[in-house]
Amino acid sequence: MRVVVVGGGIAGLAAAHELADLPDVITTVVEGADRLGGKVHTAPFADADLDTGPDAFLARRPEAVQLCRELGILDRLEAPATGKAWLWVRGRLRPVPEATLLGVPTDVGAVARTGVLSPAGLARLAAAPLVTRRQRPLGPGEDRTIGQVVRRSLGDEVHERLVDPLVGGINAGNTDALSIDAVAPQLAAAARRSADLAAGAREVQAAAPAAPPGAPAPVFFGLPGGMARLVDALEARLVRAGVEVRTGSQVASLGRDGATWLARTAAGDDVRADAVVLAAPAPVSARLVRPFDEAVAATLGNIAHASVTLVALAWPREAVPRLPPGSGFLVPRGEGRLMTACSWSSSKWAHLAAPSGRVLLRVSAGRADDHRAGAMDDDELETRLRLELRDAMGIVATPSAVRITRWPDAFPQYAPGHLGRIAAAEATLSARHPGLVLAGAALRGVGIPACIGSGRAAARAVVAGVAA
Repeated sequence: MRVVVVGGGIAGLAAAHELADLPDVITTVVEGADRLGGKVHTAPFADADLDTGPDAFLARRPEAVQLCRELGILDRLEAPATGKAWLWVRGRLRPVPEATLLGVPTDVGAVARTGVLSPAGLARLAAAPLVTRRQRPLGPGEDRTIGQVVRRSLGDEVHERLVDPLVGGINAGNTDALSIDAVAPQLAAAARRSADLAAGAREVQAAAPAAPPGAPAPVFFGLPGGMARLVDALEARLVRAGVEVRTGSQVASLGRDGATWLARTAAGDDVRADAVVLAAPAPVSARLVRPFDEAVAATLGNIAHASVTLVALAWPREAVPRLPPGSGFLVPRGEGRLMTACSWSSSKWAHLAAPSGRVLLRVSAGRADDHRAGAMDDDELETRLRLELRDAMGIVATPSAVRITRWPDAFPQYAPGHLGRIAAAEATLSARHPGLVLAGAALRGVGIPACIGSGRAAARAVVAGVAA
């Protein structure tokens, strides 16, 4: 059995990893860029190896941890040096409340002590049991936007100052437009338990497996040397297993020769296969699928995407007057700022700390409904963000190094009903086009664990479909 994996991002590599040791399976990975990994990329900056994309993955999801175990790099995983985070709200940095579920407060007092909410916002949060008394919980199969659910239950301020910066920030989206089922299943579970979302969140937390005694379990894991070390380990494993890996080879079209799939590259070469895992970005997959199924292509092509820019900056420690303990801060959209978040990378990760005290920051700009950063040239973008860092942290000195990385159309936006549309598209391909399977961030999650799970599930579906 021959399988071609179109796309060498983390989902495609995970699919190839799943297939690599199966008997009588010959796998080829075809990637249009000159490197593997997609958005998972690390490059030298200042005196360190600093990620240009994601710098961590969720520890509570098992897919990435399990993959690291299989690759023999589990012992290299590093938890952040600090779990404290901040919000730039109401004119200054304020701590993120500790008692929350994806930003939904489970302790009114803990929120009040941070000063994140105004007195009116606190009063509305405290009144949630009364306000929601005659509301019904979210129904089974009922998918609404996160904003609809949170605003109705807990008020506008909780949504705008807590939930949206956290959940929307992860997805570079606006939670007034994002599906609660696809983007925040924990909040969906809470909303189905109780119309009072805070009460539902407490029930979800109480039902979660108890953490083992001792130190708190890490929320995130990173890798010393950057997340590209995961890509390196995957590539080395695939090469050892005899998987053919082609970079700089873009698939221009898909065709059929009887029961055989043909992946034609831009150079005119055909890769013949019994099955295809499409692990490319949604617009690319839509283009490749369109000759076979217009409806599936429309489902993929209609997924909106957000663009994000990441700006890395370095300063000597004495040039940074205000650096509270913590990993960084989020910026609610209501603050009107260009930046959406700032990660204090040299505080967050032990492997990025320097004896000299040199400070490394990663500043994010751009989201689904804010295209200002994408319209600015590098000089204007740097100037604007440095002015905002002056306001937030008192930094006036010129940075010793700056690096700007742009990720256009990098974050798929899951509108309500997304999961149903994806399931229907997958069912159509399975029934009408056996051997053609989807994978990637456009399906069921943008994080590294979700993409790994998507790739491995696609590989299993390919094997099951061809065997049938």
